[in-house]
Amino acid sequence: MGVRFMLGGLLELERDGTLPLPEQIYRGLRAAISAGRVASGDRLPSSRALAASLDVSRNTVNAAYELLAAEGVVTVRSGAAPRVVAFDAPEQDGLSVLAEAEGPGLSRRGLEIAATRRASEGRRVEGRLQPGVPALDCYPVDGWARTLRRAARTLRGGALYYEELAGYAPLRRTLAAYLSRERGLRVRAEQILVTPSTQASLYLLANALADPGDVAWLEDPGYLGARAAFTAAGLAIRAMPVDDQGADPGAMAATPRPRLIYVTPSHQYPLGLRMPLPRRLRLLEVARSAGAVVLEDDYDSEFLFTGRPIAALQGLSSAAQTVYLGTFAKSMMPSLRVAYIVVPPQLVAPLRSVQHNTGAFANVATQAALADFIERGHYRAHLKRIRAVYQQRGDALVEALRAELGNAISVSLPAGGIQLSLRFAPEVDDAAIAADLNGRGYAVSPLSRYTLEAPLSGLVVGFAAATLQDVHGGAAAIADALRRAGVVDKA
Repeated sequence: MGVRFMLGGLLELERDGTLPLPEQIYRGLRAAISAGRVASGDRLPSSRALAASLDVSRNTVNAAYELLAAEGVVTVRSGAAPRVVAFDAPEQDGLSVLAEAEGPGLSRRGLEIAATRRASEGRRVEGRLQPGVPALDCYPVDGWARTLRRAARTLRGGALYYEELAGYAPLRRTLAAYLSRERGLRVRAEQILVTPSTQASLYLLANALADPGDVAWLEDPGYLGARAAFTAAGLAIRAMPVDDQGADPGAMAATPRPRLIYVTPSHQYPLGLRMPLPRRLRLLEVARSAGAVVLEDDYDSEFLFTGRPIAALQGLSSAAQTVYLGTFAKSMMPSLRVAYIVVPPQLVAPLRSVQHNTGAFANVATQAALADFIERGHYRAHLKRIRAVYQQRGDALVEALRAELGNAISVSLPAGGIQLSLRFAPEVDDAAIAADLNGRGYAVSPLSRYTLEAPLSGLVVGFAAATLQDVHGGAAAIADALRRAGVVDKA
């Protein structure tokens, strides 16, 4: 039996035991909660604190916390320590029995997937200034409802069965024309596969285009969904630094050759940077030399506030080199569950088969409504309206932050999108700042949670759905949280 590490008599870990460490933590905490040694409503230690106490990685602790959250035993909220859910602990037929039950747990790969924190990032929480949330007050409810009803009445034949698994043909034709005109893509309708989400697209591509152990370059900081998809596929993720021009492939010379390179060049997530043309061409050259496939996530290019759009990488590269990903989650609403990928011609048939076998399909009635919505000009009018609203709200938030904090933070006017990032000094505990704010009814994210190696500290703050009261109240709350933490001087 190996050395055991104990924490207040509640947890003991066996380093050479048969159970993975995350499952040992999970079972130990679950048993303590069901036995009443940890009370309903109590806060558990932060992942950082518990990892330090047990001498394990934060990912190990996060995996255990996510398992508890999946069972509804604790709530996990961005920037806040987990809290035990209030419940009446049953006798022997409830959690206590579960805690003592022996049986299969998650595989090591499953535990790694749970540790990516993607699950909590995707949950809608009650709070203001949440990143990634479009504006409900700008959603074209009546026009979209009419379009949906019309689509439901007109769909006939094979579209109601299994003939449109790769995507509703009229929507794919409409998208091909739109992407060619607006984003400079070289695309035919046959190259488009319609999926239920960007996450589904990434999972499909990571498993179809790479083998477990292959190297994937990921922006640092970068999108947690891509990290989750690559982890699920068993890929070896390497951090690609981000500078003021976006992802820097030149910093990867000493890194193993990648199979996949994931980038957000039009609006880097989460920093909001635009990759200039010379850097885009350099990235494509590095990918070509390595024999890598570039995954270009163009998640919100519809919201460009200033300057002219730069052609998508897909339109600049050889047809076989780049896969382009798009979504309607930000321009319309996440609940539509419609995204798409534009794949190289030689991959159309095999990726259609992979899509068929993995079931990554979008609702056909929704696709038909979207095709109609775009063809009738409603989508363009909607984008024009919300682009102006989002720019006004983003600029107002920056102005309010500057008025409250001056040079104490680094923040720029957003060039587009629906959220922005503000930077602190690297030594600032941004998770503690976010926890303070979220305890006041906000839903901001610490910048550090998006990083792999980059020593960044700050907040990622949504503005698309913000009212003027949210903007000024949020700026004042951020300033107050920083003062309470001693980051800036008190007024």
